[in-house]
Amino acid sequence: MPPEWAPHKATWMGFPTGAYETAGVSNDDVFDAWSAVANTISEHESVHMLCHPDQLSIARKKISSAVTIHALEIDDAWLRDSGPTFVVNNDRLGGVDWVFNGWGDHTAFDWSHDANIASEILRMTGAERRPSPLVNEGGGIAVNGEGDVLLTETVQLDPGRNPTASKTSVEQEIHHQLGTERAVWFERGLWRDYQNHGTRGHIDIVAAFVPDGSVLLHRQFDTSHPDSKLWQIQCRALEEAGFKVRALPAPRIARDNVDWVDYSYVNHYVGNGFVLLPAFRDRTDEHAVEILKDLYPDRHVTNLDARVLFAMGGGIHCITQQQPLVV
Repeated sequence: MPPEWAPHKATWMGFPTGAYETAGVSNDDVFDAWSAVANTISEHESVHMLCHPDQLSIARKKISSAVTIHALEIDDAWLRDSGPTFVVNNDRLGGVDWVFNGWGDHTAFDWSHDANIASEILRMTGAERRPSPLVNEGGGIAVNGEGDVLLTETVQLDPGRNPTASKTSVEQEIHHQLGTERAVWFERGLWRDYQNHGTRGHIDIVAAFVPDGSVLLHRQFDTSHPDSKLWQIQCRALEEAGFKVRALPAPRIARDNVDWVDYSYVNHYVGNGFVLLPAFRDRTDEHAVEILKDLYPDRHVTNLDARVLFAMGGGIHCITQQQPLVV
């Protein structure tokens, strides 16, 4: 699996079918949030958008003509998780088709259509399908292209996902599929991720590899926030593995109208010539942009308001899936 900053042929996304009743946002808010991400990325690289037939007319009004829309029955729009994990083998494009069971089948939502999204995308792209018996999602893994992968115990070892798995069996399958050689495990993810619509610990909101070989790690400085306790534990795990850790501070906003937030700049997307960060109308927003500018000096770094995405349970990285360029 190439690192995210390697050249892309395209980005894959899904158009949402609507807002969750408990998210506190409207359907229009949700449609606009997803469309803003797609339209921004389409200025830099090709974007393919899966869209339920019932939402086609809305998608065509809100999405740029540069985005290719594919009609397909989908349940939800978290393509990082339901889509394939693209890999390259001997200059051939492949895609890992993990078992998708709705993040351990712990929500009230149907996921029967989403379980087939990966194979549908692989058919559209002509990529070799690599089926895996492991229940896993793209947001639950991070790679650096140098043989390392980040995992979380409450994701890959979740009884709702892989009840009989061990670290050894998970690592064997991950390494087999991704070409990695070493796994670094976190015990858990961010607090909000274990509440409604959460993934129970996805890594892509906590830590991200960057091209200089270091790891960006979410740091919550508000000591009253439950996530503030994670920094030392996760930092130690990375440093023991030999990584330089760079703090990516959490926004000053600690709560929304529901509870503690998991607002995180780690959940950004790196593409051809650009980096797209979430923004939260917070004074830390621009500081995060400057950090990423230093790490990606040759790319255009910008941000988009992502509060609606996070209210729905994810972020910019969660709704995007890169298809690497095979030369």
